[in-house]
Amino acid sequence: MSSFLEALRIQRWDDHRYYHHNRINQSLHLVSAVSFLVAYVTAFTDPAIAALIGWLVSMTSRQAGHFFFEPHTYDEVNQATHEYKEEIKVGYNLQRKVVLMAIWALSPLPLYFDPTFFGLFAAPQGPMDVVRHVGMIWLVLAVGGLLFRTVHLFVLKDVQTGLVWATKILTDPFHDIKLYYKAPLFVLQGELIDPGMAHKH
Repeated sequence: MSSFLEALRIQRWDDHRYYHHNRINQSLHLVSAVSFLVAYVTAFTDPAIAALIGWLVSMTSRQAGHFFFEPHTYDEVNQATHEYKEEIKVGYNLQRKVVLMAIWALSPLPLYFDPTFFGLFAAPQGPMDVVRHVGMIWLVLAVGGLLFRTVHLFVLKDVQTGLVWATKILTDPFHDIKLYYKAPLFVLQGELIDPGMAHKH
């Protein structure tokens, strides 16, 4: 158990120090984390709506922070190139995220041609049924994306690395709130880059 927790700590620290320098990105992660917690609670009563919250609010805010606000140039603090960070990224690096987000955006398209999604759903009786069908598609995609990368890491690395990563992903909302709850205040004060990175390195 101690080695598992230490591996989790390392994965969290590497993710933070390599990919969360920008205070706007941190603020968007705070929005993402809070909405993910809402989705977690909603999943007990309405999984389809939970998936809609998770993808439309949590994932879009989270990934926007990475794609638009984090520097993709040489990382002076960690003495690492962007290419190196992408290569060693345990989970979904930016290239894999592009693929994942493209699949997410295109996944409801079959509903246009077959509203029952090849017989998996009942014929929709109104717009809300279509929305819920999209939510269920996205729920399956979320679970599938998590399981796929976890098993992939079993093969690429080892079982513990995969399980640690899956644990990190599922508990990131709690950890992100702890790390980034002050980020919006720093942004309002004009601080756009976390100066603590250099001191913690």
